[in-house]
Amino acid sequence: KQWYQRRVAITAGELACVYSALILHDDEVPITAEGLTNLCKNAGVAVEPIWPSLFAKCLAGQDIGALLACIGSAPAAGAAAPAAAGEAAAPAAEEKKEESEEEESDDDMGFSLFD
Repeated sequence: KQWYQRRVAITAGELACVYSALILHDDEVPITAEGLTNLCKNAGVAVEPIWPSLFAKCLAGQDIGALLACIGSAPAAGAAAPAAAGEAAAPAAEEKKEESEEEESDDDMGFSLFD
């Protein structure tokens, strides 16, 4: 299977801990095992006792806001190019310069998007 076809099995208890941690963070309350357990219990979700303590230990001292801001900001797959590709990069840079000069000629049409 391809990487995008794999499925990760997550239990309702684990998911409840994730949501509970987000709720506690949103309310600016420290994320503790007791807080996670209480939220899960009040939501009526049965959670194995290991999960709240595991999540609390994992998130202790972490900047949750920064973690949330980084979602989906991974570098592109081709960002780490091998050193041999550096030789091919020079002609590509020249092509980009030629394209940008052609694009600049479009400015002579007498109007712009911001007029």
